[in-house]
Amino acid sequence: MHGSRSPAEGSAPTAAPAGGPGEPAISEQAWSDALSLFRKYGDGEGGIVLACHINPDGDALGSMLATGLGLRQLGIPVQASFSNPFRLAQSLTAIAGRELLVPPEEVNARPDLFVTFDTGSVDRLGDLAPLVASAGEVIVVDHHVTNAGFGTRNLIDPKAAATAVVVDDLLRRLGVTVDAEIAECLYVGLSTDTASFRGAATTPSTHELAARLLATGIKPDEISRRLYDARPMRSLHLLADVLARVTLDPAAAGGGGLSWTYVTQDDLARHGLGMEWVEGVVDMLRGAEESTIALVAKQIGPDQWSVSLRSRGPIDVGALCVRLGGGGHRISAGFTGHGPLEGVVAQVVAALAPDPVPVTR
Repeated sequence: MHGSRSPAEGSAPTAAPAGGPGEPAISEQAWSDALSLFRKYGDGEGGIVLACHINPDGDALGSMLATGLGLRQLGIPVQASFSNPFRLAQSLTAIAGRELLVPPEEVNARPDLFVTFDTGSVDRLGDLAPLVASAGEVIVVDHHVTNAGFGTRNLIDPKAAATAVVVDDLLRRLGVTVDAEIAECLYVGLSTDTASFRGAATTPSTHELAARLLATGIKPDEISRRLYDARPMRSLHLLADVLARVTLDPAAAGGGGLSWTYVTQDDLARHGLGMEWVEGVVDMLRGAEESTIALVAKQIGPDQWSVSLRSRGPIDVGALCVRLGGGGHRISAGFTGHGPLEGVVAQVVAALAPDPVPVTR
């Protein structure tokens, strides 16, 4: 029987996102409850729908497809989808399991079980957000510390380097054999969310998981080339335009400095490219020694901006973005800004102040 929860009613976590010192982030009871739902609804009339956030990155898509392939291995049918624009970034068009994807319009609107991946809040599901309320049960699989847990069951481990790490544990507990296809999906998620194993979240266990995945026979050189090194020449021209207008505000962040730039819809149209080709710009800005905070504002509509923030200092941009209506991690986060670009940047500068100005939205 399907419930009638609103997203707000479904937001109270049933398990703490993180355990205390020495305790696992996900309790055994939470695992047991989630596994029972997969088994219960594996052949149910409403079925299982898997979803990840809008404009999925490697961790979101890889985690979702790895789970879909694992469930298919167990004979459990699933639908996997994400919100419009229903288009994969070029770097992800060859990922294993992509045949499981269906457009959001074709997804069962009232599934027995709805499972989300790498999605910190309901609004990030876009067109699929209503399924949080219409589904019989909702499992949230994530590693964002800002995820309060909007599911009826929550598998959230903020200590995990990627959502793919949580999915690897999920598949093991389900009795799935990680073959080369599943391993490719998990490796894509692990690589992208650790900045190719350069991020602070990379641990010995991260490399141990990577080693297990490589042992299935996947080719890391081919995967990495698709993810990081294959791009059209015109993307370099777009990158040149965006980097040419990088601005430094040395007084921002209490004197730590803010480096920022922006991308408009006109920029993308002029070069005939999608937003995927500027996703890595914020990490380039983070390398500037004159600033501790990097910001890239990407225009997604009239007076609407997808804002990415990075920190290489003590400032927690995840907490900052929560105050601005978004979320993320301590050193990597984002939010949606509304209004003129100058006002959106000024809002961030005000929030970065030692005595921040209260946020009004």
